[in-house]
Amino acid sequence: MDFIETIKIIPAAIIGLTVHEFAHAYTAYRLGDTTAKDMGRVTLNPLKHIDWMGFFLIIIAGFGWAKPVMFDPEKLKNKHRDEILISIAGPISNLLLAILFFLLARVLITIPAINGTQLGVEAINLIFIWGYINIGLFVFNLIPLPPLDGSHIYLTYLKDTNPKLMANLYKYGTLGLLVIIIAESQLKINILHLGEIINAVVSFIINLLKV
Repeated sequence: MDFIETIKIIPAAIIGLTVHEFAHAYTAYRLGDTTAKDMGRVTLNPLKHIDWMGFFLIIIAGFGWAKPVMFDPEKLKNKHRDEILISIAGPISNLLLAILFFLLARVLITIPAINGTQLGVEAINLIFIWGYINIGLFVFNLIPLPPLDGSHIYLTYLKDTNPKLMANLYKYGTLGLLVIIIAESQLKINILHLGEIINAVVSFIINLLKV
């Protein structure tokens, strides 16, 4: 990835990761747990959410993470259900953010004073890229491997039924995920086929919005 492309994705990565973690924290707070709020995570301040290693991987590999939002399951009204809701709140927020970016691009396309200039076209393309990146965060975080959000759909139940298995999944799942990310970015091995999935989701949304 060249320098110009990197500059283009940095704002989208910061916005996407911030909104993602804010959604986790706010959902936990609304469901009765104040842990994230007490830690200052119910905020749209990026500095409260960015994990610099995860952010760096987004820049060089296309996928990464932010600081995980902590919550206390015992303070939730419905432990298993609410853990799942907290987990999926992050990816859903990226999906909604992407839709907003695509809608904004659609509006700008209809304005000749913007779409008729080189600068305007570049701005519209940039907004499309930001939407695409947020779809990437949406799809990536739904992978059912720890510590990604998709894993919590089943890990919340393993916590009570088989904690040893859950611990092993966290231990080896996280390592496996890192290996996959590095292999895909450096060795050009297509393991998860995320590009195809992301492109399919983007195409579906754009066709739906008729951008």
